[in-house]
Amino acid sequence: MADPASGTTWLSLGPASRLVGVDPDTLRRWADAGRIPAFVTPGGHRRFDRQALERLAESRRRDRRSLAALGATPDRVTRAYRRSYRSDPLERATERDSAHRDAFRQDGRRLVEALLAHLDARDAATRTRTEAEATALVDEFARRLASGGRGLTEAVELFVAARTPFLKELGAIGRRRALDPARLADTYETASALLDRLLLRLIATYQHVR
Repeated sequence: MADPASGTTWLSLGPASRLVGVDPDTLRRWADAGRIPAFVTPGGHRRFDRQALERLAESRRRDRRSLAALGATPDRVTRAYRRSYRSDPLERATERDSAHRDAFRQDGRRLVEALLAHLDARDAATRTRTEAEATALVDEFARRLASGGRGLTEAVELFVAARTPFLKELGAIGRRRALDPARLADTYETASALLDRLLLRLIATYQHVR
């Protein structure tokens, strides 16, 4: 949508978030906080200044170091999981199901790789592909739990227990590397939003199987 008087092109939330490379909820919060120009239509929909978004996207590309360069590698995050296994419900659950233990751990590492790749993605196509990979792994996790007779409450508990070390390690790396607070908040929000979507997918797939 263009404004002939000012020459400004306004984008709706979906295209705007894809242009910047953040989750729509993140862009919505930035607009509410005044970090990015936007207005609300009479129908209640946000519109964003395309030129301002392009400047923001260019600034993010120029200043952004990958999470791998900051130390958030699959190996490091996997070690963080191993440190937490002795006390969290994920390890206690897999101990009761030795036949699936290796599959849980292998798929867990693959999920970590997909999550990190999603957070480091520089374009919409890569974000879409990596989220699809993570979704497929969560589907398999849900099917394995449902076919093994686990209850939905336990399945959700396991997922929540598995997300905690991931987010904790992201925060720890950000503090160790003195990451810019805005970049750290952006990364944490994007990761949390993706994990929320995956949790909803887990529940839906589990209910479909059962």
